[in-house]
Amino acid sequence: VQLVESGGGLVRPGGSLTLSCVASMSTFSNYHMSWYRQAPGKERELVARIISSGDTTNYADSVKGRFTITRDNAKRTVYLQMDSLKPEDTAVYYCHAKRRFSSSDWWGQGTPVTVSS
Repeated sequence: VQLVESGGGLVRPGGSLTLSCVASMSTFSNYHMSWYRQAPGKERELVARIISSGDTTNYADSVKGRFTITRDNAKRTVYLQMDSLKPEDTAVYYCHAKRRFSSSDWWGQGTPVTVSS
């Protein structure tokens, strides 16, 4: 399984970015997908999760109302739309996949997001 993130970069406070994660597995629809982030000196934290069917999503309180996670199973891609970005959103963002009914999981290499004026 390979997960390749893209879309990170430098953005001003209040701006927007969309992260993408393309997965290699042909059975993408059997995986729950998540975005995590890790800021310098802090532990990795869950940002958003979407279940395999796409019917249910969950968000960290800190991003509710600003971030949206979606998936396109035909394209084997999960997205994270980030709006109204704040400096505290600065972190490396990681894509995570967990196979249904299994403890097996995988991580992408991460894409950095910097929110600064």
